[in-house]
Amino acid sequence: MNTILFDDHAHVSLLPLTFTRPVSEIRIGILTITQKWERHLNTKVSWFTQPYLAKKYRFTAEEENLLINGSVCPTPALTEKIKSLSSGEILKKDEKVLAAVVSKSEFEAESVVKSLPLSGDSIQFSGDLDIIEHPWDIYSQNQSQLYADFELITHGRESQQLSSTNTIIGDKVFVEKGAKVEAAVLNASEAPVYIGQNAEIMEGATVRGGLAMLENSVVKMGAKIYGATTLGPHVKVGGEVNNSVIFGYSNKGHDGFLGNSVIGEWCNLGADTNNSNLKNNYGIIKAWSYLEEDFISTDKQFCGLIMGDHSKSGINTMFNTGTVVGVSANIFGSDFPSKLIPSYSWGGAKGFDTFMLEKSFEVAQRMMERRGIELTDIDKAILSEIYDRTDQYRSYS
Repeated sequence: MNTILFDDHAHVSLLPLTFTRPVSEIRIGILTITQKWERHLNTKVSWFTQPYLAKKYRFTAEEENLLINGSVCPTPALTEKIKSLSSGEILKKDEKVLAAVVSKSEFEAESVVKSLPLSGDSIQFSGDLDIIEHPWDIYSQNQSQLYADFELITHGRESQQLSSTNTIIGDKVFVEKGAKVEAAVLNASEAPVYIGQNAEIMEGATVRGGLAMLENSVVKMGAKIYGATTLGPHVKVGGEVNNSVIFGYSNKGHDGFLGNSVIGEWCNLGADTNNSNLKNNYGIIKAWSYLEEDFISTDKQFCGLIMGDHSKSGINTMFNTGTVVGVSANIFGSDFPSKLIPSYSWGGAKGFDTFMLEKSFEVAQRMMERRGIELTDIDKAILSEIYDRTDQYRSYS
């Protein structure tokens, strides 16, 4: 059956991470949510997402369509329940729509997803699920998703052997072909360590699982990594990283602390960039919600930095607990900047100006060229739409 991953209100509550992608393109554990569903259902999917993203994340409807909520991570039990759905049936957990089967004639763009809770035969799902509705859910649920993906990817396969220069504790280590690890300490006694194709852990690095490193990612010399941490494709990290998810093509190449954080693609954290992840009074942390248009409780004692795609920080930048940085922001200077840094901001604690769109294209193109990837016209159109949508936040009063 034709499978479509759709965005509900989570597309707004997960901003700024979803300014540039559908919800299901979020990486958590080892895989993106899209990749998880494709593996569980053994099929390719399309996306029903924001219109300005549709040229990059295409949508296909057929005579009969299986709609799955892109914020929901699959489990074997949920997958089997979804496979058993008949036309017109809706699977829910409480009031949240998990999946539905609809015909092409019923599928009217902009309306079908909104109508799903209102019509059809409703079936309740009682099992436990990881559902990603806020940015802090990503690092909070990363451990359970790392376990699930590790089993999914490595089942029935044999790991490459590591050399005797390494110290290995525990047996939950899987190494893909082409990976390089020398003179490192890997503690996988309590949670798994997954090292992807052509990834590298340099000498002197110390890792306490869970850790997922995707293809061509690098942990630099002397780095200290605490689980559960995910490094997407072509990510470089140094210094200290704790319970953080970096989607891909981003760098934290030097010393500095990153904890309980989520970093998008094409970001760069300058040398000795640090974030606070715990308040001095040990209280619950608030962070900006684009859905509520206000700072809301995360219900977390630990919450660090949430950073959208293409944003950068200069050397010695400090971020307070629960700081939210939009897309294509450039932050530098001494002292703590504000806890909400709008997209296309240029500056720091002493004040911000607007980072002009064409200049942001130049920076993005230069960074992407280093990885042999082009900033396409479609990418520029998406970034232009984000620039316009976020203008209201750039008052800098």
